[in-house]
Amino acid sequence: MRLRSKPVLCNYYVTYRCNAKCSFCDIWEKPSPYITLEDVARNLRDLKRLGVQVVDFTGGEPLLHRQIDQMLGLAHDMGFITTLTTNAMLYPKLAQRLKGKVDMLHFSLDSADKDEHDRGRGVACYDFVMESIQVARELGERPDILFTVFRHNLHQLEEVYQKIILPNKLVLILNPAFEYNEVDAGERLTAEELRYLSEFGKRRQVYLNEGFVQLRLDGGNKTAKPVCKAASTTLVISPENELILPCYHLGAQSFPISGNLHDVYLSQEVEELKRQEGRLPACEGCTINCYMQPSFAVEMNKYFWKALPSTLKYNYLKGTWKRLIV
Repeated sequence: MRLRSKPVLCNYYVTYRCNAKCSFCDIWEKPSPYITLEDVARNLRDLKRLGVQVVDFTGGEPLLHRQIDQMLGLAHDMGFITTLTTNAMLYPKLAQRLKGKVDMLHFSLDSADKDEHDRGRGVACYDFVMESIQVARELGERPDILFTVFRHNLHQLEEVYQKIILPNKLVLILNPAFEYNEVDAGERLTAEELRYLSEFGKRRQVYLNEGFVQLRLDGGNKTAKPVCKAASTTLVISPENELILPCYHLGAQSFPISGNLHDVYLSQEVEELKRQEGRLPACEGCTINCYMQPSFAVEMNKYFWKALPSTLKYNYLKGTWKRLIV
């Protein structure tokens, strides 16, 4: 049973450029422009008309955009829940300008060991994460730590939790790694490792969407009976100001927005692609968290019930539950 027909989320790519070279991501290899503030203002108005509740300003590294604070401010003032994930290299310089504009601020950290984290990110950024935590806390901000979980760093969870999360009163977000296109996330987590992750997710100040675990145990999305609702729950806007369908990672088609996002999203061509969401050949076995999380929230099935307790927990921890329909 479908609970919500309107899209929930916009993944707004401000640029594909990045100052890191993460081994599990290929976005930094792409040439890219930067979005314009004028386009953002127009698109936000249309996103509001379409019923979107959450705008995730992403990249690339979103803090590379010199007007990112203004864009976040516009979205925040319009009543959107704003999210931003950063490797934290630029956060200390921009923290004052970002204050109060990001509802869900995530610092990426994949290990308590400086060398291990920096190796995975392809650049020395561990120290910036540690500095950013302190800067954010001094400003009264409540950042989260986003931990991308692989088999090789699963053992680091305990140390990150004990040494970084609890002392700093942060939320630890567990983000199971996923594969897409030619990007290899390494060996998949075994059923035993997924059970360990699930138990870890029950700790205080830890968030893990249990739907992610169940989907992996089930072998991912099935095109015959898809759980993925990427195109109907999530709008993806590229740095070229195009609507990407059915999702960024598959990127089958793009539509120039040209100041009219509302009508483009409701056009017959886009409606046809929405009907194919989760059913394309490349969708078989997909576990991409970015699109599964909103997918779990709009259709009442076993993934909805798996995801609900953890989603409520995170919304409570962040104080967004009054503003977000789960």
